[in-house]
Amino acid sequence: MLSNLATRDVETLLHPYTQLANHRRTGPLVLERGDGVHVYDADGRPYIEGMAGLWCTALGYSNAELVEAAREQMGRLPFSHLFSGRSHDPAIELAETLKELMPVPTSKVFFCSSGSEANDTQVKLAWYYNNALGRPNKKKIIARKKGYHGVTIASASMTGLPANHLDWDLPLPGFLHVSTPHHYRGAEPGESEEAYSARLAAELEETILREGPETVAAFIAEPVMGAGGAIIPPKGYFPAIQAVLTKYEVRLIADEVICGFGRLGTWFGGETLEMRPDTISFAKAVTSGYVPLGGISIDPPLYEALLGQSEKLGGFGHGTTYSGHPVACAVAIKAIEIYKRDRVIEGAAEKAPHFQRRLSALAEHDIVGEAKGMGLIGGLEIVADKASRRQYDPKAGVSARCVAFAQEEGLIVRYLSGDRVAVCPPLIITREEIDTLFDRLTRALDRTRDWIRAEGLTAVG
Repeated sequence: MLSNLATRDVETLLHPYTQLANHRRTGPLVLERGDGVHVYDADGRPYIEGMAGLWCTALGYSNAELVEAAREQMGRLPFSHLFSGRSHDPAIELAETLKELMPVPTSKVFFCSSGSEANDTQVKLAWYYNNALGRPNKKKIIARKKGYHGVTIASASMTGLPANHLDWDLPLPGFLHVSTPHHYRGAEPGESEEAYSARLAAELEETILREGPETVAAFIAEPVMGAGGAIIPPKGYFPAIQAVLTKYEVRLIADEVICGFGRLGTWFGGETLEMRPDTISFAKAVTSGYVPLGGISIDPPLYEALLGQSEKLGGFGHGTTYSGHPVACAVAIKAIEIYKRDRVIEGAAEKAPHFQRRLSALAEHDIVGEAKGMGLIGGLEIVADKASRRQYDPKAGVSARCVAFAQEEGLIVRYLSGDRVAVCPPLIITREEIDTLFDRLTRALDRTRDWIRAEGLTAVG
């Protein structure tokens, strides 16, 4: 029997990324409030938010300074836009701050409202840039299978997950996908991580040559893959990839929507993994998820091309109503101030070894094949046979069952394709809370193992 709130939800809301028929039967988890790393449901029951919401609430819940920054800005200038040369202090100050933080040469910052919009803008600007340079055929975008870059038509075309393509008539022509950089699943027997990286770089080069270097505009990559399974790239991956991209004048877009602002123990994840992108997409933790905000860095060559085209065409024909929303910018300014003042990112780096030790230990569990991460993010993969790495039938919903057990234990984590479970807590989590998180996840895995045995599930393939 669903509660009144749950019934109202079922009758009124269309939920993203939800099995809609099942949702009508089970109803939602209705959350009422949050504090620190915990959220509380409508009955007052606490949960450790082990996914930082959706990879975003880096500073946890109910941070009074962020709330006050939003309130103060709403009382002064609740809305303005950046169209036609208008501006306001929060957008200017935030752009200045971000320019200083960016690990790549940055001429300007463009604001939008989400990671999807940021990556969609990256595609448009890659096309616009090559038109400006007189290269009208250099328009194809290469991404990776299992990469996640958003849900607009262009960003979903870059996303490499079947659920984002099936029956959506996607990807659009001109969007290509190369192999997932997942050593556990993709490497040949005995192949080292470095050798595997070299093979993936060769595959990328073969793809560019097959399509024609004069037709390939950009390659997009997350430092650590998020929604595709919390997958860590193999050693040497990005330097090997970068050499190919440089050789054929293909721009590298770093999708830092999840990894940016401290997730890997550095301001941007690419710094940890030797990425040298031309441009960066950001969102999520820039405001700790409190207010929607996204954006991209504009490198000097791109800005010069935009400047020339604007003069030639009479304007720069791109932007959205909420680009540089003053409340979002004010909250982001305060969030970055807190990251710096309280050494949040350094603290995340200091806690990461303990987090990773607890995560890695789960690889010894009966049903876990891989448990691997970086910084304060990690993923584990449930397998039916550890030696052969064979899995359960996806229709059995094993990882979904594990996540449900975790919720019953007072922990929110997320299941992803390939029977993977992701963990990505707020950066402010304490060492003691990390231990509680993994204790609860271990109990959820135990209950999942017992459920598998009771159901008589066996490996497929």
